Amino acid sequence: MKPAAFAYRRATSVAEAVAWLGEDPDAKVIAGGQSLIPLMNFRLSRPDSLIDIMHIEGLTDVQVRGDKLHLGTLLRHEALSQHETVLRTCPVLAEAAGNVGHWAIRNRGTLGGSLAHADPASELPAACVALGATFHLASTQGTRHVAARDFYLGFLTTAMEPGELLVGVEVPLHSEVRYGFSEIARRPGDFALAGAFVELSSQQQGAVTWFGIGGGPERRPVVLTADRADRARVWREALQSVEMLDEDAYRIQAAMTVAERAYDQAVGRNC
Repeated sequence: MKPAAFAYRRATSVAEAVAWLGEDPDAKVIAGGQSLIPLMNFRLSRPDSLIDIMHIEGLTDVQVRGDKLHLGTLLRHEALSQHETVLRTCPVLAEAAGNVGHWAIRNRGTLGGSLAHADPASELPAACVALGATFHLASTQGTRHVAARDFYLGFLTTAMEPGELLVGVEVPLHSEVRYGFSEIARRPGDFALAGAFVELSSQQQGAVTWFGIGGGPERRPVVLTADRADRARVWREALQSVEMLDEDAYRIQAAMTVAERAYDQAVGRNC
């Protein structure tokens, strides 16, 4: 299949990109194109124009400022998974990025593209929800800051307004919180059938964030003990409020399995 005809614009700055987005409500932003191009090829998406943002400088930066990790949204998944600063300060985020798709996809796909596309089986939206990240959205009106936990509204649906561009991600760093990650897929690189991030604090208070089982990241606060049987009860009770995509019995079992594996990984680990 081939896409429908479209105009192409190459932005060299955030100001230029958001100005063009403001002019054309039917325009789409393209960076890695790993989600958008297949949709266009099947003509499920027919934008009037594409705004290429890959040549905007400064959106691949990785910096620690105080107790926060700041990430540019043009970071490719492979770069995110191997970046020394991310590995040192937030290894669970690097691990999640390393599980996105196949190698070829990780070398083209971008952090911002994955977050904005909001695929419910995607690792990085759930990682940002679990980590308490904040998204920076630029437009001609200025920059708006939205918590990742408020950003995802449902299946492929976000709080991003028309004319906005996702330009940055801010991740708080908590030395006293431990995180674990696990997912189940038919083959490495396939979409996750179920995945989970588990966060633990020293007071046994924590949370589990599932992905791949519902319409988006599903975060639930939980109290976890060292007793495996008790944790199984906690996982099952937390899942009662999740609207499953399909195959309830299978997905419930898969969700409990990945949550338990993520818990095991979180024990004794920082971030």
